[in-house]
Amino acid sequence: MSASAELAGSYPDRMKLEFSGEMWFWKGPAPWHFITVPKEECGDLEAASAFVTYGWGMIPVTAQIGKTGWKTSLFPKDGRYIVPVKEWVRKAEGLELGDAVTVRLAVGA
Repeated sequence: MSASAELAGSYPDRMKLEFSGEMWFWKGPAPWHFITVPKEECGDLEAASAFVTYGWGMIPVTAQIGKTGWKTSLFPKDGRYIVPVKEWVRKAEGLELGDAVTVRLAVGA
């Protein structure tokens, strides 16, 4: 898994991240597919969250996988963050459970 973070100037300038991770499924009362943000990126996200969160540690982002972009929020989980991947995004990009996926994020977008 490769990861890189770019913080243009001091926050609240937009933080941009690009990383790869495996898509996994959470079978709960509201089942979703997610990609976990690498540990190396989570410290920067936690620092930025104070400027952009709307509660419960959620961080609004614009996400992109392949050619498909959408607005969502990162969820805090077990000291890291997870990216929810909507069904229409998975279908548009032909993604399956367990796929290695490259994700681009613009924080606070």
